Amino acid sequence: GVFNFAQGVMVLFAALTLVGLMERGVPLVPSLALTMLVMVALAFVIERVVLRPLVNQEHIILFMATIGLNFFLEGFGEMAWGANVKKLDIGIPDTSFIVRGVQINRLELTAALTAAAIVTVLAIFFQRTKIGRALRAVADDHEAALSIGIPLQTIWVVVWSVSGIVAIAAGAVWGAKSGVQFSLSLIALQALPVLILGGFTSVPGAIVGGLISGVGEKIGEVYWGPLVGGAIENWFAYVVALVFLVFRPQGLF
Repeated sequence: GVFNFAQGVMVLFAALTLVGLMERGVPLVPSLALTMLVMVALAFVIERVVLRPLVNQEHIILFMATIGLNFFLEGFGEMAWGANVKKLDIGIPDTSFIVRGVQINRLELTAALTAAAIVTVLAIFFQRTKIGRALRAVADDHEAALSIGIPLQTIWVVVWSVSGIVAIAAGAVWGAKSGVQFSLSLIALQALPVLILGGFTSVPGAIVGGLISGVGEKIGEVYWGPLVGGAIENWFAYVVALVFLVFRPQGLF
């Protein structure tokens, strides 16, 4: 498989499209539907313009293509929607309540439940469906998958469409929490240490890696942050990923 460096900017692009539609008076649900259509259309364009000419190329070339796509989409989004921070209201208040002495934020709880639902659906999709197994085959070796009749172009469109739909969910929640801004494109870099921890080809590994990264960041910030001046959350996951690359580069799973 190839790490999609453009996933972060797709989150940004989806959030910009959603907030742009809502700023023009389109209600939330139709805005989500239209944004989904935009992301699927974007998947078709990416497959036709970027990926199709790169069939049978090395993984590093596909990886570099996603880096170039990242910068293009970021610039195009800024040109189309502007560079100012935009407020996104999806109807979930950014307030907290207390359960047994623990403060729980409603928006973050919604984000966690949404992420759990998406991971569950994707796990079933990849493990139990014919097209899901084809996606895994292409991720493992797209040349071999092509040689046994798996339609590579169709698979890539499906992959990027699914990626765009996941980006809508992530962009809506992150945008509602911190505003739609261009720092959203850095979300892909936060996913990289999670994949290194869990293993690039494992859905359970991504879940466990995410938990290790998220919980570790918070514990480190609370207990070790004062000793080093804070900001441990910004680099903790990358240091742990570096340790894994030295001692267990294949990840936990």
